[in-house]
Amino acid sequence: MGNSFEDRLLRRLADLREMRALSLEELAAQSGISRATLSRLERGETSPTAEMLGKLCAVYGLPMSRLIAEVEQAPVQLIRRAEQAEWHDASTGFVRRMVSPPARGFGAELIEGRLPAGAAIDYAQPPVRGLEQHMWMLSGVLDYTIDGATHRLQAGDCLRFHLYGATHFSCPGPEPAHYLIAICEP
Repeated sequence: MGNSFEDRLLRRLADLREMRALSLEELAAQSGISRATLSRLERGETSPTAEMLGKLCAVYGLPMSRLIAEVEQAPVQLIRRAEQAEWHDASTGFVRRMVSPPARGFGAELIEGRLPAGAAIDYAQPPVRGLEQHMWMLSGVLDYTIDGATHRLQAGDCLRFHLYGATHFSCPGPEPAHYLIAICEP
């Protein structure tokens, strides 16, 4: 593995498993991701999807944004556009940009999301129960299901909630869904 963002992310996932003294079999059982896929992931033979990262973060009890922040270089006060880490999910086309990543002394973070028309992402459980989130739609349409209720968000709409259960994101199109999420620790 090299020193790209994805390489550092995969190393951090392997480190988290080792720190918790979990075998690949134990992590597979807890995450619902096959042992073979986890092994290929740690060897850098496959890229993680948003769903996989969501499942792993739930096992480790940390928000995905914290995981991503842990693999970035040291945070700074002024985060220029070129320094904002982006992660691409090749399977869905989902793009997540850390506009204001987690940092020591700050309780909130800001994330930009772009979900292509027709794409969907499921998270079986939150990484941390009770996370406060504020989702602001910039453009497009996003159907967001939380606690069994689906909310159709359009440009300018804001959905705020505390995250406790499974969620489902889908973009009915015809344009991509573009939104910002502010996350605050419970």
